[in-house]
Amino acid sequence: MSITGGIVLFVVIWFLALFIVLQVSTRTQGDVGDVVPGTHEGAPHDFRLKRALVITTLWAVPLWGIAAWLVLSDVVTVEDLDWLGVLGERVPN
Repeated sequence: MSITGGIVLFVVIWFLALFIVLQVSTRTQGDVGDVVPGTHEGAPHDFRLKRALVITTLWAVPLWGIAAWLVLSDVVTVEDLDWLGVLGERVPN
C-alpha cells in the first residue's frame, strides 16, 4: 500500500465513522423536550462538533490500523476477494 493509498483508506474510514458517530451521539430537541421556536423537533440539541470529531478520530485510527495491517501483511489478498474467478482469466502482456 502506498502512502496515498493509506491516506485515502484513512479518510474513507474516518468519514464512515463520522456518519456513525453523528447518528449515535446526537440528541434532538424533541428528545430533550426543549424545542426552540422556529426550529424542527429533529434539530440537534447542544450539538458539539469538536466532541464528535474527537470521538470519530479515536474510532478511526484503530480501525485504520487494523485495515492497513490486513493489507500490508497479505492476510487478505486480491485473489481472496476474487469470488467470480475473473482474475484467472487475464491475458498476460
